Amino acid sequence: MRIIPAVITAAITLSLAYAFSHKLGQVPPLGNLLSPQTGFWQNAEPIGEFPREQLVLPGLSGKAEVWYDDRMVPHVFADNDADAFYVQGYVTARDRLWQMELQTYAAAGRLSEILGTRTIEYDRRQRRLGMVYAAEQTVKEMMADPDTKTAVTSYAAGINAYIATLTPATYPVEYKILDYKPEQWDVIKSALLLKYMAHDLAGFCNDLEFTNARRLFSMKDFDLLYPDYHDATDPIIPKGTAYAAASAKAVAPPDSIVAADAAFMKYQMDKPDPANGSNNWAVAGSKTRSGAPILCSDPHLGLSLPSLWYEIQLQTPGMNVYGASLPGSPGVIIGFNDHIAWGVTNGEEDVKDYYRMQFRNGKQEYLYNGNYRPATLRVEDIKVRGGATIHDTVAYTVFGPVMFDNTFPEKTTRQTFLAMRWKALDSSNELATFNRLNKARNYDDYLQALSIYTCPAQNFVFADKAGDIAIWHNGQYPLRWKDQGKWIMPGTDSSFSWQGFIPHEELPHIKNPARGFVSSANQRATDSTYPYRLYGHYDLYRGVRINERLAAMNAITTQDMMQLQNDEKNLFAAAALPMIRQHIDSSSLTAQQQPYWQLLSSWDCMATPDSKGATIFNTFWTHLEDTLWGDELHPKDTTTLAYPQAITTLQILLRDTSFHFIDNINTPQKETLSQLVHGAFVATVNEVSELNKAGKLELGKARGTNINHLSRGIPAFSALHLNTGGGQHIVNATKNDHGPSWRMVVQLSDKTEAYGIYPGGQSGNPGSPFYDNAVNDWVAGKYYLLHIFSKEEKDDAVIRYKLVFTGK
Repeated sequence: MRIIPAVITAAITLSLAYAFSHKLGQVPPLGNLLSPQTGFWQNAEPIGEFPREQLVLPGLSGKAEVWYDDRMVPHVFADNDADAFYVQGYVTARDRLWQMELQTYAAAGRLSEILGTRTIEYDRRQRRLGMVYAAEQTVKEMMADPDTKTAVTSYAAGINAYIATLTPATYPVEYKILDYKPEQWDVIKSALLLKYMAHDLAGFCNDLEFTNARRLFSMKDFDLLYPDYHDATDPIIPKGTAYAAASAKAVAPPDSIVAADAAFMKYQMDKPDPANGSNNWAVAGSKTRSGAPILCSDPHLGLSLPSLWYEIQLQTPGMNVYGASLPGSPGVIIGFNDHIAWGVTNGEEDVKDYYRMQFRNGKQEYLYNGNYRPATLRVEDIKVRGGATIHDTVAYTVFGPVMFDNTFPEKTTRQTFLAMRWKALDSSNELATFNRLNKARNYDDYLQALSIYTCPAQNFVFADKAGDIAIWHNGQYPLRWKDQGKWIMPGTDSSFSWQGFIPHEELPHIKNPARGFVSSANQRATDSTYPYRLYGHYDLYRGVRINERLAAMNAITTQDMMQLQNDEKNLFAAAALPMIRQHIDSSSLTAQQQPYWQLLSSWDCMATPDSKGATIFNTFWTHLEDTLWGDELHPKDTTTLAYPQAITTLQILLRDTSFHFIDNINTPQKETLSQLVHGAFVATVNEVSELNKAGKLELGKARGTNINHLSRGIPAFSALHLNTGGGQHIVNATKNDHGPSWRMVVQLSDKTEAYGIYPGGQSGNPGSPFYDNAVNDWVAGKYYLLHIFSKEEKDDAVIRYKLVFTGK
């Protein structure tokens, strides 16, 4: 997608005009920005071969080389781990410095330092989430572990070595646009990045919305709208698996305490003001053509440029690992080495609870178990560009930070002083898990790495060259009694506290199952016979589709796995269409509506980019949900409530076409499901007919995908209006700005065969030919062969550029 540098600089000029007109940060000094010597013109990179470079860096203890292949993926060869991580920090910063630093500013609640007053509330929220506090605890854990300490300190030193080479002329272009400069990298920034990912993946919590629902609905209706299990659940651990009795148990408070809390919930209402998925699998050699296991990983996350991931190979005497790294964190997060491969999907569990606190003397003391105890007050100083520093005092309790108080009100339930118990705030060292996976040789090493992992909960899929495959639903999950944590709980009584965590050896897991594969797609980990309570927001139909396909396949190849990762069959729609057909009287449709009904009713449920039926179905389902739930869940008092999941709505309609929520409480007549379906279709036609007139009814045009620049304000730095298929409930989970962020297929044969792609490029510089060079291939479902070099392949034709590092 890259074009000649002259056109690039013209595009940058246009983007700057946009940025200035939309006040993207403070307007930079135009003389410096436009200067031929120091301005953004310096950021354009030529297309072609790059020279061999030799660099002397004081932090190296030995010699290291970096070979860049034809996609500018760095392959790092070093004499020891410290030097490998040092060089990784250097080359990652060289390609992605602005992205790395911006994400840590966002995690720490420091954006106002760059952007001014517009982000003060965002920064306050980040501080009140405890992100900096959590990162500080993580740094203590990382520095206490020798291997992790080596990784993060060496990585930081490499980043700082690169920053030391910069001048205003060579700053990444975003620094010039926003008129600020990079600061020194500290290990807490790597911790902040990991906590930022934890927030993205373990931030699920409907406590506030569910609190409102509990006020308005009976427990029977609450369980109908927000069930723990679905009838069609195809769990990660196959149905019928026998589980041992739980060795630990959460004890519920006495009925009198629960009843008192229920009374509060019912009668203290103050008319409150009205809300990240993935696939992975591994197939055993018994099901593959080569006889070797194949592992696939496909994390679905927000899409942006520069891309979330940075591809890299790291080789030392004790490690040879390849895969996707996070810019700002050492090592590889998803990948493979000479012996094993691994991938992750989100566990989806709710590990965040809110507690209603009673304070006195402002924020000084809170009531707990009959006595007032002092809160720990943490003053957060939020610097504001062009304004005065904001001083925000956050009270910390036995549960955690008081997220909401009288100075930062909670608008969903309008309760004051809500403390937050969140697993991500506990001290932990997740980086140690990935460090050990990078070097793991077998199942025992994999299991040992997982045993120290806590948050965010992930499904770690595994395969090795010995032929083993496995998956663990891994993390620390609170021991809970029935319904604990679904709504705000009283913080004055320790009876409502977490009572420990599910023992690691009793977490859902399976090794070498008889069916010959393991898989996860954000569905529930188990059926209802699992002896512990896990609550979350789970998918369903992606997992069903993957399991159906894998069960039916034999003599599987890597190409088969690529096709499955790009599969666009919508099983949710396939389950819904018979019900829709049953409730639409096609003879009653107008001449305008008939063509759209034909497109929908005859749709093959394939969400390809050129599918018009997919656009009509997606639009219809949105209107049906609004018609069905809008009256109860958008009440006139503006109470905020959460819609049931789409899979819940469909399951209810398939079971009972006359359940009482079908009737609209705002009309005197009694509605039927047929009337609601017909009305939703009429509204759908009114909407999609406008798309059709504009020539945009096909899914790839009606929705498509936008991969925006991280600033969200520079179109010329973005990849917009991409012609994509897929979507929710679909294995190819591509949406408007979210989807497969790194597709990887690894065959663990004697010589590893691996393929991968992500929607972007290795460089974070919009003026580079490697900024978004992979986007079109990603849209087309293509993959790149991953080059796993050994030192003996130093003259391979695919190597385009070499860096040779020596220490002083």
